Amino acid sequence: MVFTQLDFMAAEQESDRFKPPVDSVKTPFENVCDTSGLKITQINDKTTVWPRPLARTWTMMLLLVTCLLYWSRMAMPICAVTMAKEFGWSKTETGIVLGAFFWGYCFTQVLGGHASDRIGGERVLLLSTTSWAVMTAITLLLANIGLRPLVTMTMTRFLLGVMQGVHYPSLVSICAQRVVEGERGFLMSTLACGCYLGMLLVGGVGSLMMDWFGWGSVFYGAGLLAVCWTCCVWKCLLQGPVFSLDSLWSRSSASESSRINWLYLLREPSVWAMIIAHLCFSSTYYTLMSWLPTFFKGMFPHAKDWVFNVIPWFVALPTSLFGGSISDHLIRQGAGTASVMKLMQFCAMGLASVFIFLLCKTDSFIHAVACVSLAVGLSTFNNSGVSVNVHDQAPSCAGALFGVMNTCSAFTGLLLVYLSGYMIEITGSWVNVFSILALVNIIGVTVFIALGEAKRVDQPQIISTSC
Repeated sequence: MVFTQLDFMAAEQESDRFKPPVDSVKTPFENVCDTSGLKITQINDKTTVWPRPLARTWTMMLLLVTCLLYWSRMAMPICAVTMAKEFGWSKTETGIVLGAFFWGYCFTQVLGGHASDRIGGERVLLLSTTSWAVMTAITLLLANIGLRPLVTMTMTRFLLGVMQGVHYPSLVSICAQRVVEGERGFLMSTLACGCYLGMLLVGGVGSLMMDWFGWGSVFYGAGLLAVCWTCCVWKCLLQGPVFSLDSLWSRSSASESSRINWLYLLREPSVWAMIIAHLCFSSTYYTLMSWLPTFFKGMFPHAKDWVFNVIPWFVALPTSLFGGSISDHLIRQGAGTASVMKLMQFCAMGLASVFIFLLCKTDSFIHAVACVSLAVGLSTFNNSGVSVNVHDQAPSCAGALFGVMNTCSAFTGLLLVYLSGYMIEITGSWVNVFSILALVNIIGVTVFIALGEAKRVDQPQIISTSC
């Protein structure tokens, strides 16, 4: 994968008033200090690159919190069938509860990325994790406070989406601010595995907890573990105040993203191709993950939950690492970065769509699990496609731009989750649902192959007007 360094935009903006000699201008990575044998690289006045031992520690902590995030996020879909029976929900009502997450998810993406670019993604991540951890832990209590469970669970899912919406923009901002160019690929591929480990936990351990202790225990487990994570990070890794209004709004701490001409960026066809491919992939992925437990429960009622909730994520772990390795290898061998990304995205969306469509054509439980596993495994190639394209096109505002992308995908995910529940309720068939998901994937990958690029479009010499 190819990543680019941050530009010295302040020096460029002063060029009309004062033009220093070429060798007097420092590069973003020129200021280096050595403390206790650890090399700490200064990016700008606000951020420093983590030394390698600290980067490894943070990588493991970010992997863990991403794992817990997905446990929390997928707890409701895993428990949806049991909760629907207990509270008397129809398929449409279940779709409303599941889809409420994406309404909330839409609201904080851009804000989270912008705040992370300004005050540091680690602090934004700590605040958001604390909030969604508490919300997850009290889900059972909120379901039994005396109001209609449909109302309280819909509101809980909405607020969970609001609180978790900043997670991935914060990770992207951290990657751009704290990790050197040659190590970003390892960080992103490792964090992607956190998603699949979370799916394994909630699918395996969560299913067993639900059978043994009831559905509330699934939420207790994710919430309490996430609270422990925040305590460890706060005590051991973060220094100074977690949040300061002065640091958020101070002009001196403004990140490069605040000086980017967003109108120019959004006129670039390659940026729109990246956004469209991301929203198509993410919305179909969200919908598939939301309804798969219900699909298997309805089609194969006597099957063990842990089988279809665990096996696909065992497949996803090695395929994610394989996708990252093969894409890096192809680029090192001289293949074009854009071509490699398009190949990875074709596997993630084009080939995976074939197995999504075949899922509704089989009556065999083994074949269904195989189709889901192959679809999920191929989808992990997205980590080497669109997911890293934002670093190539706009590294200086990666968090905020990724927030825009995730906002679009959350909105379309909301529509698809609700539409899927409505179609299942009306027709009683899964054919239309999986056909639509495959079609959306095909549209997204076609646009990306046609218009996608790996060139940088936020260069100061290209953008002549500041906003």
